[in-house]
Amino acid sequence: MRLISFNAYRTFDVPGAAYIKPELLFRHREEVAAADWVLFPEYWQVNAVVYGLKRRIFPSVASYHLGHDKVEMTRVLEAAFPQHVPWTEIRAATEAEVEALLGLFDPPFIVKEVRSSRGRGVHRIESRGAFRDYARSRDVLYVQELLPIDRDLRVVWVGDRVVDAYWRIAPEGGLHNNVARGGRVSFESVPPAAVAVVERVARALGIDHAGFDVAVVDGHCYILEFNVLFGNEALNARGHRLGPVILDYLRRRTEPPGNPPAPVLPKAG
Repeated sequence: MRLISFNAYRTFDVPGAAYIKPELLFRHREEVAAADWVLFPEYWQVNAVVYGLKRRIFPSVASYHLGHDKVEMTRVLEAAFPQHVPWTEIRAATEAEVEALLGLFDPPFIVKEVRSSRGRGVHRIESRGAFRDYARSRDVLYVQELLPIDRDLRVVWVGDRVVDAYWRIAPEGGLHNNVARGGRVSFESVPPAAVAVVERVARALGIDHAGFDVAVVDGHCYILEFNVLFGNEALNARGHRLGPVILDYLRRRTEPPGNPPAPVLPKAG
């Protein structure tokens, strides 16, 4: 199985993956076109590799297209799994829409940038004036209810299974649970219901590599977002190696299923 990787960090432990610098895609076009799988292309490469060179990619096209933009991610979740989405409004940043949103949400509430990760671009709005100030420098407003939580779950989905799940606990008085922003990790008492929700959503949407962030409120699970290129710090500390998991998944997707055994027929007479 021929594997080309455009991300050395994500595939250093995938046996046989040959690394090419992303900016050299077109110089190595023939090698890429001969690959069975192209691993971790950058977002700008996806259409060229999938539609131009007709190659299969990992993570999947759905993982990239839905994970790239919180607006598109939220809309598909609201369409398919509305019961697992916090109350969210997405509006143009016009004066009329700002006032309409202030008629719906009483501060405090959460605003998010359309494209951000590791907690960057997530803000708590404390007043109506602060929201008006925030909106002046935005084109799109992503407004979400503030859930009564001090932690969320990171559920890591690779291939077709959950690799692990853990709580990310915010520092006292903090907004962000992200490990990169000082969040503390705990692998204790992970609710099976949250893992089951991620399994259903990932399979339904065709996601094969993502870290899902799940809030649990009174036993109900809400998907806050998912990140295709999630942090590995907690997994590394736990001793996980994702390379073998990825390779096993790709092999199972590549090799045709074996022929079923011929049925044993009764003898005539």
